[in-house]
Amino acid sequence: MATLTVPPSVPSPAEDAEQLQKAFAGWGTNEDLIISILAHRNAVQRKLIRQTYAETYGEDLLKALDKELSSDFERSVLLWTLDAAERDAFLTNEATKKLTSSNWVLMEIACTRSSMELFMLLVPLASTFRYEGPEVNMALARSEAKILHEKIHEQAYNHDELIRIVTTRSKAQLNATLNHYNNEFGNAINKDLKADPNDEFLKLLRSAIKCLTCPEKHFEKVLRLAINKLGTDEWALTRVVTTRAEVDMQRIKEQYHKRNSVPLDRAIANDTSGDYKEMLLALVGHEGA
Repeated sequence: MATLTVPPSVPSPAEDAEQLQKAFAGWGTNEDLIISILAHRNAVQRKLIRQTYAETYGEDLLKALDKELSSDFERSVLLWTLDAAERDAFLTNEATKKLTSSNWVLMEIACTRSSMELFMLLVPLASTFRYEGPEVNMALARSEAKILHEKIHEQAYNHDELIRIVTTRSKAQLNATLNHYNNEFGNAINKDLKADPNDEFLKLLRSAIKCLTCPEKHFEKVLRLAINKLGTDEWALTRVVTTRAEVDMQRIKEQYHKRNSVPLDRAIANDTSGDYKEMLLALVGHEGA
């Protein structure tokens, strides 16, 4: 469930574009006006605003925002203003150029080590057609749970069969397989995949399984680590909020509160400031934002 709040009566794209242009005019930028518009429009509405702005003022709205804004606030507004496909393409391109943490971003986008082992996991996740229906084959779940257990017992973590099961089965089928694995062999699969807690491939494999079967738990952890570390990880915080606000942020918020005994919006408010804080709070559905 999304946390984006859109007013019952929304101005036309032309009116929104005009207000944004006014926000850029003069000596100072009206950040509050920008937030009040863009943080409360859905993807279709934002796309129409961008088209109208370009047609009316002869400039890409993203370029105008880039000139007027700065720092983490700028990044959050720009990522949010992009449509989902553009945003994922931007994050993917950015991730391939970063020296650290790139595979985690790619994994999130795909399910969602520059070594050959990580390549074997990420490419099938990104390129395989995955059936999304509710039907489950219990006989297949039992047989594939056995295969997973055998390969993990052999420490053949990058075996083709293990990768095939994780990357090609529907989420419903994979959940059934992992439930059978737990019931039959006495451990959750991610516990058995902690043989070497420092192994980057195993970390990525565990996160991929969590992202596929229970994404709110994965993103809760990303947010918790981003907020609770010494110095906020604004890149991770911005990425999760802007990519999930129209998808499942409500479930992520519930999971965050359950795990940390603190509402996510309060944690964000305590760890950020200024226009950046107001933008994030608006996207996570904070009352009054």
